[in-house]
Amino acid sequence: MQNQIANNSNYQYWVLQLSYWFFIALLSLSTLTIWYAQFNWANVAHTFVQSLLGLLLSLPLYFMFMKYWEHSVRRRLSVLILGVLVTSFAWTIARMQAFIMMTPEYDIWVDFGGWYFGSILVFLSWAGLVHGAKYYQLLQLEHQHMLQAEAEVKEELLKRISAQTIARDAQIKMLRYQLNPHFLCNTLNAINSLIETEESTIAQSMTVKLSKFLRYSLDHNPDNKIALKNEINALNLYLDIEKTRFGERLKLDFQIDKQAQAAKIPSLLLQPVIENSMKHVIAQNEDGGTISLKAKVVEQQLILEMSDTGSGVKMGTSKLQISQGRGVGLRNIDERLKVLYQNNYSFELNISAAGGLKTIIKIPYEPQTDSSLNHLNQVTLS
Repeated sequence: MQNQIANNSNYQYWVLQLSYWFFIALLSLSTLTIWYAQFNWANVAHTFVQSLLGLLLSLPLYFMFMKYWEHSVRRRLSVLILGVLVTSFAWTIARMQAFIMMTPEYDIWVDFGGWYFGSILVFLSWAGLVHGAKYYQLLQLEHQHMLQAEAEVKEELLKRISAQTIARDAQIKMLRYQLNPHFLCNTLNAINSLIETEESTIAQSMTVKLSKFLRYSLDHNPDNKIALKNEINALNLYLDIEKTRFGERLKLDFQIDKQAQAAKIPSLLLQPVIENSMKHVIAQNEDGGTISLKAKVVEQQLILEMSDTGSGVKMGTSKLQISQGRGVGLRNIDERLKVLYQNNYSFELNISAAGGLKTIIKIPYEPQTDSSLNHLNQVTLS
């Protein structure tokens, strides 16, 4: 019932009507009938009869108000005054006649002016109440429309954010999955070479390591971040495969601070940098070379420094643009970082005097929880 009254204008109108005219009956009973000590059924009944007559006469007045509601204020005011005067006049005659018929008093027409004045006040109050209720309904309706518009805007915003998120995820996956084929092709060629030279045991071991690394790559969503410690575990799988190819020519120097081990980074972020060093340094240099990785946390930033000893060809030191990198892998790293961190990251490429590439990545430090570390260790090492 409360919901119907609150949401249905017809219910509101009839509740208002019945409540108002019942109040007029009680007011007349307390200020006239009781005041003049007319405690008989005729006078008491008359107070309720005249309220009923007033309610019936207010119906056409209400419909007349609604008919002219969209007109100008001047016309509405004119209709209101004229309607109240005419309806009050009719109500005065009707309730005075009812009073004569229901009580033994007959000589009351001399008091017509007083009765009429009271009628005008009653219907003016009724008109004010009706207009106030109508404006309240319009205000509530406008408020509902505003809330509905806000809800539609929020829904549209959520759809747009969802679409942007889907596009972002697709972009990240596209960028990362561009990296895997290069490494896969090189490894398969190496396994093929081992098979051709009848080194089946080494080829089998290399195949198992490749399987573990690929499973790790597929099990981790590219838009997720994992602890650096687990990323290095995966990187060691890759390097174990490369050590099978290059043997003592490949030397490693990893210096990872304890705090940095728990830092979250995008999965498989380091592998393409190492792969570039493998391709342009270890594979090109007869004596091989050293690949270094340093990680530390400074002022809530994770700093990753990867470098190699170069090809041995003397060059002047210089700073490269990302577009001048050694391949698609480095450019894709920059694109992934841009999608994940917007402008809150740094990615630098520098060439040393010996031709070595030094890569510096700075991203916000986000520590991984111990439980997540343990879970990821199990996934990586299984």
